[in-house]
Amino acid sequence: MNKLTSDILIVGGGAAGMSAALAAASNKDLRVTLVDDNPRLGGQIWRAELGKTKSPEAMRLIAAVESGQIEIVNNAQVFAARNNSLLAQTPDGSTEFEYKKLIIATGARERSLPFPGWTLPNVLGAGGLQALVKGGLDVKDKRVVVAGTGALLLAVAEYLKSKGANVVAIAEQTSAANLRRFALGLWRSPSKLAQGIAIRSKLLGVPYLTDCWVSSVAPLQKPARSKGINPRLMSVTLTRKSETHIIDADYLACGFHLVPNTELASLLGCRIENSFVAVDEFQRTSCENIYCAGEPTGIGGVEASLIEGKIAGFAASGNEAEARRHFAERDKTRKFAERLNNAFELRNELKYLANDDTTVCRCEDVTYAAVKDFDSRREAKLQTRCGMGACQGRICGAATEFLFGWEADTARPPIFPVRMENL
Repeated sequence: MNKLTSDILIVGGGAAGMSAALAAASNKDLRVTLVDDNPRLGGQIWRAELGKTKSPEAMRLIAAVESGQIEIVNNAQVFAARNNSLLAQTPDGSTEFEYKKLIIATGARERSLPFPGWTLPNVLGAGGLQALVKGGLDVKDKRVVVAGTGALLLAVAEYLKSKGANVVAIAEQTSAANLRRFALGLWRSPSKLAQGIAIRSKLLGVPYLTDCWVSSVAPLQKPARSKGINPRLMSVTLTRKSETHIIDADYLACGFHLVPNTELASLLGCRIENSFVAVDEFQRTSCENIYCAGEPTGIGGVEASLIEGKIAGFAASGNEAEARRHFAERDKTRKFAERLNNAFELRNELKYLANDDTTVCRCEDVTYAAVKDFDSRREAKLQTRCGMGACQGRICGAATEFLFGWEADTARPPIFPVRMENL
């Protein structure tokens, strides 16, 4: 087993992790290590396009890496913990990362909700399809329905359209009234207002349907090709104001908010409150010398992640005065995030999309009928293996939390599937 020692170890190479690394590295006497499980840094926001982005934070990180201030370890997936060290699986085997202080910046993942047909090919998470396109998937001239909720839908739709996709509809589950109230409050955040206007201007002609959600997807029987046009792959049924509309499409990109990745924090014993990692004003967790920044502490977007990362990085490096300078800015982003989350709160109708035959746990092929009568995730797991597959409940866990109110279990090692030799 390889071993690497750091003064400050940061897990997660997204916006919060990169920002924390830059802030911590301002103390030249400290050895700062940034660990990420992807081949390239950037997280969902900048992954696969780092270096092309106009973000000053990303460009500063590139300069810092080139100057050797921050040690970067990619393709390292943390799966277990010891006293003041983490164990990670890498292409070369396993590595133990010893640290004096730890910053957790593990980001978030999309929430998928079950409905008939959600496991069909080409039905993907909104951010998932965006990531595939960033990685090289060609969507030119493909018909795409973007559905779910939140500002991410617009960002994904705009990105897909820029890559040549034909975005035929954006189905937003929240009400028009909620959106109006949210829009009226955007005067408090001029930069967000400008971003929203810019994105909407690029989506002119794309139907934006409020009070609308996917109720089912079915594969199309391929008709004969005509005039060189390839047949579409699926029919997407949308429900809007008690009426249904069917749209033929090649891809469905569907996402219902983000879910914080709190497994590592839970494994280390950090206090979790309302599904998020609890932190103080300096982003310190309930565990000594462990900090947390970004989406695991609250879904707030890239700006909040960058600011929280700075605070955690400065605080961990001993510069609490500099960290304190960013408190007001962080509080402002948190207020915006609260308004955003209220505007796009999931509606109750989404709890009743699945029928008895709908798969809930994809890894173990567990249906809605098999789990609907249990009172907890643990009971369902013991009786049906729901949540015991390769994703270890990351998909069905977030869904059943919304559907049934089941609370998450305490994380156990390994928190990711790992090769036997690395155990």
